Amino acid sequence: MPGPPTGLQRTAEDNLPTLSSLATEAGHDHLPFVSAPSPTASLKTISLPPSWEDAGPGAWEALACHLLASPMGPRTARMLQTLYDYFWWERLWLPVNLTWADLEDRDGRVYAKASDLYITLPLALLFLIIRYFFELYVATPLAALLNVKEKTRLRAAPNPTLEHFYLANGKHPKQAEVELLSRQSGLSGRQVERWFRRRRNQDRPSLLKKFREASWRFTFYLIAFIAGMAVIVDKPWFYDMKKVWEGYPIQSTVPSQYWYYMIELSFYWSLLFSIASDVKRKDFKEQIIHHVATIILISFSWFANYIRAGTLIMALHDSSDYLLESAKMFNYAGWKNTCNNIFIVFAIVFIITRLVILPFWILHCTVVYPLELYPAFFGYYFFNSMMGVLQALHIFWAYLILRMAHKFITGKQVEDERSDREETESSEGEEPAAGGGAKSRPLANGHPILNNHHRKND
Repeated sequence: MPGPPTGLQRTAEDNLPTLSSLATEAGHDHLPFVSAPSPTASLKTISLPPSWEDAGPGAWEALACHLLASPMGPRTARMLQTLYDYFWWERLWLPVNLTWADLEDRDGRVYAKASDLYITLPLALLFLIIRYFFELYVATPLAALLNVKEKTRLRAAPNPTLEHFYLANGKHPKQAEVELLSRQSGLSGRQVERWFRRRRNQDRPSLLKKFREASWRFTFYLIAFIAGMAVIVDKPWFYDMKKVWEGYPIQSTVPSQYWYYMIELSFYWSLLFSIASDVKRKDFKEQIIHHVATIILISFSWFANYIRAGTLIMALHDSSDYLLESAKMFNYAGWKNTCNNIFIVFAIVFIITRLVILPFWILHCTVVYPLELYPAFFGYYFFNSMMGVLQALHIFWAYLILRMAHKFITGKQVEDERSDREETESSEGEEPAAGGGAKSRPLANGHPILNNHHRKND
């Protein structure tokens, strides 16, 4: 079955003489297919990505020889081909009576293909390079202009005993462990506690690092939102949701849609690649899951040709993300009133876009309208299930945002909403409370909501 990732397709029979000679040269002349071609006749077609086509005529032979070099080779090849066939089975991703052949380019009309997504990986690396120079030559001078300064932190004195405990057992020793470490290291209990505070501070990201990260995301989200609106504002389905499914899935793409998708997907790949070096929080694992889920959804909506709905959803999300990042920037700069005002605007935009437009317009469009054209299929259920999960997260984040906004408006002390604790919240002068440190901030759209009542040098 010809699936979307079109490329070089051959069978072992077509290359039998070459494979035999390669196997003989490699010392595998004992393999059955060298002396008798019948075992290879049962091998199904092996599909290779287009990049193998550019690798030269010997690329397939080398791979096939490698697979067939062991007794399990033919069976492995058949198993991989079977998995490939099932994954790209038309009944999973396309409505009834439609095949991937219906989405092949013809008559000057270009359709989305899974192989288009290969470019997002090198583009993600390009994003990392651009980000490095942006943070160095744009975000850093901007931080100086806004008087965002590094905090001078006292470093913990070298102590092998305490360092081993810190790395192996944890950053917050209990009282009994402090007493034990005091005896082992020859320090007083207070000196041990002070050492751990300073050691934790060494691992905390600086205010400048957090400002530069927020600046980069603010810049991307703002540009992406403007570009996304430019892509969809002149399309008829922007004003009439039923036109999203007009002619589905045989809907050709235009260059602006292609680049909008590739840039958004590349950006999230870059976030996933840089997550280990970005500001780490208690929801580190959740951030990974969030990025992976976003990548899967964007990729699925591209090769299953949910592009019209996908562009609407991406633009809608970008409409509030840049506001949150700008609020964080002013928070790190100590501009509390500006931060609070922007946060209120962000909360309003978030509520309107995520709790009104998304469920009552876009989600209604993806759940109800397709059934007027085709019976439900796996791709329909998969896409809308993911959208349902996303909507549930939006409701949770909106609840936290409204609580924070209410405290901003009433002038009350802003408290943390989550039970999770962030490593960046306690300052050097704070003593760790029994049973843990400071509470963490709530998440809004996958990012922590701001606490504007911390000290500027935190």
